[in-house]
Amino acid sequence: MKLTVIRLTALSEQDPIDLGKIWPEYSSSSLQMDDEHRIYAARFNDRLLGAVRVTLKGNQGALDSLRIREVTRRRGVGRYLLEEVLRENPGIDSWWMADVGVEDREAMAAFMSAVGFKAQDNGWVKG
Repeated sequence: MKLTVIRLTALSEQDPIDLGKIWPEYSSSSLQMDDEHRIYAARFNDRLLGAVRVTLKGNQGALDSLRIREVTRRRGVGRYLLEEVLRENPGIDSWWMADVGVEDREAMAAFMSAVGFKAQDNGWVKG
């Protein structure tokens, strides 16, 4: 199967299990999903490999908790996930990625720079 990026609007039976592996600090019932609060995930073979939380307000977007399952890292999943989130939200011209939930700040800083974001206090900006 092909890797796809999807916006989660409802969770399948498997999704909470996968999200628990991606974000052990969040319960699936605590995840808000509506037009303003979104969750985008990378899916492969009916399993979620990574996810990011997105909050939209006007023409501004805030991203947080971008995380890819450890066994899948360094294979382009995070880049593809982030590129698709930005592509699917063309009305957003200013993005901010919070450093909330970042496990390895140095690795995340290198990744964010590679995808066109600039470092600032408490995160990264683009646009």
